Amino acid sequence: MKKIKVGILRETKNPPDRRVALAPAQAVEFIKEFPNVALVVQPSDLRAYADKEYIDLGIEMQEDITDCDVLIGVKEVKKSKLIADKTYLFFSHTAKKQPYNRDLLQIVLEKNIQLVDYEYLTNTENMRLVAFGRWAGIVGSYNGLLGWGKRTGNYSLKRAHKCHDMDDFLGEIRKVKLPNIKILITGGGRVAHGAMETLDSAEIKKVTPAEFLKNEYSEPVYTQIDPWHYLERKDGSEFDLKHFFKHPYEYKSVFLPYGNAADLFIACHFWNQQTALFMKPEDMASSNFRMKVVADVSCDINGPVPSTIRASTIADPFYGYNPNTKKEVDAFNDKAITVMAVDNLPGEAPRNASIDFGRDLIAKVLPSLLGKDKTGIIERATITKDGKLTEKYSYLQDFADGKE
Repeated sequence: MKKIKVGILRETKNPPDRRVALAPAQAVEFIKEFPNVALVVQPSDLRAYADKEYIDLGIEMQEDITDCDVLIGVKEVKKSKLIADKTYLFFSHTAKKQPYNRDLLQIVLEKNIQLVDYEYLTNTENMRLVAFGRWAGIVGSYNGLLGWGKRTGNYSLKRAHKCHDMDDFLGEIRKVKLPNIKILITGGGRVAHGAMETLDSAEIKKVTPAEFLKNEYSEPVYTQIDPWHYLERKDGSEFDLKHFFKHPYEYKSVFLPYGNAADLFIACHFWNQQTALFMKPEDMASSNFRMKVVADVSCDINGPVPSTIRASTIADPFYGYNPNTKKEVDAFNDKAITVMAVDNLPGEAPRNASIDFGRDLIAKVLPSLLGKDKTGIIERATITKDGKLTEKYSYLQDFADGKE
């Protein structure tokens, strides 16, 4: 029986992403866990882990990966690099009909590729199995504190992507010196918990949402609010999370009291077009509004947070939003709100983010991919197979055909 061969891809999307699906030590773990599967790694001079780190552990490097059966990356694969008749795992950003990736989906279909998208790898409870959300929260929260320091001049932090690892990162966090400001986090998932990890590392006190609204403090504090804190049923019924997920348009925003109480806002919530806006532009222009920095980890452009008028980049993470003119201005203008809206935050902590991701990939996904898919994990996440859209993703047909 032919041995399955797996290749770990070099990232080809621009701007470059330094993450990898399996860190060197995890590549060793992979070989032990799947002795009947061959593993090679494509060389990369951009990856957060140097080729030598793999080689020193006995992992084979291979430039030409056309003999691999399964190819595993992180971000979208450059269209010209896609190899026909292979199985690929990566974040494709196609299943929500993203117009910028229509041609990627078309080429995947033309090349008879089985595309398995990480975003849709779920268990039977519909919970995601692999994600970089924790690190988006950790870095986003860090960038919010960094922005506060740059705005006030009270302290200076190294950029997250210049920290070698978590120990270096934690060393920087200890430099944070805040006045008695209030910090607000929205959301209750991996992203929000990552953001709280950063604030806890900075030894910032956590208070309840009720205390956050009611009290003033002599030290910096933060609170974290879930959808039931910032949304209410329009008909006055009790908040029900399952009902909200199915019928988000039946809820209205009651966010503003929290928004008016916060000096620094770290947005880590899930939002879609059917969900109420948190605030209106005029709310941010009100004299009652005191936010100075918004770290929008969720990064919904022209969505629930009016100051997020565009995404920013790792290279240039901050811009200013003038709430009176609704225009972009200098990032640290006194009359502006400083906005951080980087849309690929885990890329700023590529080594640690890769380790977390690879751990879940080996434990929760690869046994189903390389063995029997007993609970349908791979099936649920397979967008294309045998040159066609799978049944679950058949709604993409007109999109793929260029008809919508």
